[in-house]
Amino acid sequence: MDTPTLSAPSVKPRSASLSAATDDLHEALHGVVAAAAPFTSREHFTRWVLVQHRFQREIEPLYRIAGLQDWLPDLANRGRLAATEADLADLGASVPAQEAPAHDTRDLASALGWLFVSEGSTLGAAVLFKKAQTLGLGESFGARHLAAAPEGRARHWRQFTEALDRLELDESEEARLREAARAAFRRFDTLLREVCALPA
Repeated sequence: MDTPTLSAPSVKPRSASLSAATDDLHEALHGVVAAAAPFTSREHFTRWVLVQHRFQREIEPLYRIAGLQDWLPDLANRGRLAATEADLADLGASVPAQEAPAHDTRDLASALGWLFVSEGSTLGAAVLFKKAQTLGLGESFGARHLAAAPEGRARHWRQFTEALDRLELDESEEARLREAARAAFRRFDTLLREVCALPA
């Protein structure tokens, strides 16, 4: 796919279709998060931040893909890797050693699928942020990666989905977009189970 071009919105927004296509994995992940119990103690929350850090480190290069910068000008500033690193430092945890990415995302459609999952998680983070505050954590200590964007969560997400919905993609690109989004949910699930020692 070349640099994304814009088209008139379809009857059903692509973002809504993508949410529906990943709903089963999203719902399953809620159960895994509950089992990990990240908000029962700072120790458990540190494991959660480690998961977030590993996931964000894998997708950080996608936020800097040159072909996507005109599509969403603030994309390069949306990644949360630096926030997770600062949170780990606050919590007295070391940044894990660099690992090879679990995916080999080379095309823009697949990159957008992974970014869709990461950006969508900022909405659900509103509830998680409130829970983190019960542990004495917040946007300036320990829970930076869960804090809202300056423009607000809803607007931040809407800017992303509106741009996504205007993209002109062919059937093959649509398929890669959906599969990448599903792969992103599966990867976060795997990391969460691994770090929190939960059964696969």
